[in-house]
Amino acid sequence: MIRRSFLVLAAVLGLAPLAPAPASAAFETRATAAWVYDLTTDTVLLEKDADRPLPPASMSKLMTLYMLFTALKENPALSLDTEFTVSERAQAMGGSTMFLNTRDRPTAEDLIKGIIVQSGNDATVAVAEGLAGTEDAFARLATEKARSLGMLNSSFANASGWPDPRHRMSMHDLGILATHIIRDFPEYYPFFALTEFSMDDRAPDNRFNRNPLLKLGVGADGLKTGHTAEAGYGLVGSALQGNRRIVFVITGLDSDRARAEEAERIVNWAFRQFVLRRVVEEGTRIAEAPVWMGGAATVGLVADGPVDLLVPLVGASATTAEVRFTGPLEAPVVAGAQVAELVVQVPELPPETVPLFAAEDVPRGGFTTRLGVAANRLLGMVLGPADAAPQP
Repeated sequence: MIRRSFLVLAAVLGLAPLAPAPASAAFETRATAAWVYDLTTDTVLLEKDADRPLPPASMSKLMTLYMLFTALKENPALSLDTEFTVSERAQAMGGSTMFLNTRDRPTAEDLIKGIIVQSGNDATVAVAEGLAGTEDAFARLATEKARSLGMLNSSFANASGWPDPRHRMSMHDLGILATHIIRDFPEYYPFFALTEFSMDDRAPDNRFNRNPLLKLGVGADGLKTGHTAEAGYGLVGSALQGNRRIVFVITGLDSDRARAEEAERIVNWAFRQFVLRRVVEEGTRIAEAPVWMGGAATVGLVADGPVDLLVPLVGASATTAEVRFTGPLEAPVVAGAQVAELVVQVPELPPETVPLFAAEDVPRGGFTTRLGVAANRLLGMVLGPADAAPQP
């Protein structure tokens, strides 16, 4: 058995060009690091220094929220109405704040809103201490949780994103975290679309959500901004248009205006330059693979359902599609068994791999078939492959 592959015409997969134009140029972002992801199709649209650990500023508050959402989901003793205490340490936090004091007993829901809308550093400390006893203990748990989520370039020293050389996250990791929040906690995700909040109206000047996209009508509904002198201006964002959702992370912009402009540019580019196409209908026979010593010489290859792929709005004609398998396949072949894969290379995007399955059963051939194959193989050994009769 050897590894085989053959090209499939892109037109067979419905990938004929959408417009007679060359492939679009790669998007150039002003962010120092960025990651853009189409969550609907699990397609990375853009990576720029995305795996380098960087100071995440308040964007790392998403990890504090993830830990709180997890506790609310898994611990029956906790609910959105559960009250938290506010320590002197929490009250003393500077920067963005909910203006909590030690007499307050904010609920989990208050703290969620205060973290998302007001970026309250005091709220994150209250959450950390309420869940783990101390902020240091919480940071260790957050680092462990990050590893379990596949965030390999993140380490936490606190719950707020306060500047600390031990507190780092990559843009890719922030994107992974945002994706988990969206997928794992649909009941809590709508909090991220709140445009204003102030507990007891005590912080009227800090009641508006800093996410610049929420009021632009581009489908944005989350997630979190961040800014420190070291990190610059950053944003973890998500937007939904039609049946597509994107997640993006940018950092290192030099002003909140630049952050807003770059975020809007990325959203427009992601939705306008790529389109979701149905390239394989359910049951489509994509190719045939040869079968060794079977009752039939070949078996059809099909996907397990319709296949939708993200393709550039222009330049789709440069797409290539290749079927790969180890073969010839040895009989018997069972219908529904995964026997091959379709690898589609769309310009400017990573390869997309689609498992392919046997369309029907191919039983082992009878005695005559096996005898003919064996004789053919022996003849090939004696005369050489060029003189041997072709295999059935």
